[in-house]
Amino acid sequence: MARFGSRSADRERVLRPARRHCPACGSAMRIRYENRRILVTLRGIERLRLKIRRCETRGCLRFHKPYRPEAEGALALPQHEFGLDVIALVGALRYRDHRSVPEIHAILRARGVSIAERSVTNLLDRYDEVLATQLSDPDHLRRRLAGQGRIILALDGLQPDVGHEVLWVLRDCLSGTVLLARSLLSGTAADLAVLLHEVVESVGVPVAGVISDGQHSIRKAVAAVLPGVPHQLCHFHFLREAALPVFEANRHAKKELKKGVRGVRPIERIVEGRSDPDADLVRGYCAAVRSAITDDGRAPLDAAGLRLKERLEKVTSRLERVRSKGGRRARSYGSSS
Repeated sequence: MARFGSRSADRERVLRPARRHCPACGSAMRIRYENRRILVTLRGIERLRLKIRRCETRGCLRFHKPYRPEAEGALALPQHEFGLDVIALVGALRYRDHRSVPEIHAILRARGVSIAERSVTNLLDRYDEVLATQLSDPDHLRRRLAGQGRIILALDGLQPDVGHEVLWVLRDCLSGTVLLARSLLSGTAADLAVLLHEVVESVGVPVAGVISDGQHSIRKAVAAVLPGVPHQLCHFHFLREAALPVFEANRHAKKELKKGVRGVRPIERIVEGRSDPDADLVRGYCAAVRSAITDDGRAPLDAAGLRLKERLEKVTSRLERVRSKGGRRARSYGSSS
């Protein structure tokens, strides 16, 4: 049965292309529009906001061709609703654990993945197609990539659970083409070097750059197979790792600040049933404090702890102004808070 209702996302993620200049002519590419897509992953439902860049130089080979965020290909296949982590888990359950489609469906539902049993069969087909993309038709691939003259290689591994096989996906960021996908029991530099060699020999165009996370085995494999080729750390992975200590410090700061403003509800009870200006003022400031302590911001760039500190300082300063004036014009201060 078809699903008529839309999915409600648990969180939102904004992805921007790491590259700012056109790979064909070198001119600046501006963000011209935004695409949105809902993605079902093992961690929940995400709403992706994809910032799309385009080259505006007439005569360029990539004139008005979209350049999408590189990180998108590490999360999902083009125009697919389920993430690659879900597809990898479905394939592992089917071919490693020999589970039936109803059993796979039950396991996914138990893990909180909203999916129909028919969709499990479709994902198995996608898994087979991805694994079959092992450059079985190199002539077709060469013709497709010859027009752009180069590729920017993105390399990432997807592991549904700890200890399971890792699905390694190699893809071209310029065209969005999946060049190779293969499950490996280990991700050593030697194993990844074999995959890189296979791609380099089959695409027929030079590799202009590599984008990946900071895994040491990937760095060693790229250095061995593609010496001298620029290797850039994925901005998403870099920011995620760099934000961890900031996130923990911010979380601790907010926790300590909230200790000093507990007891808002008892203050509100004191003025319950009253309609005088002083009661309105008290309720206004209690609402301001309650709003401040429940605002979690948007980590890691919008620190909730810093925001809470700023808002509490504003409330404190206004209360001091009211007290210094002896409570006069209380209504105006309460409404401006």
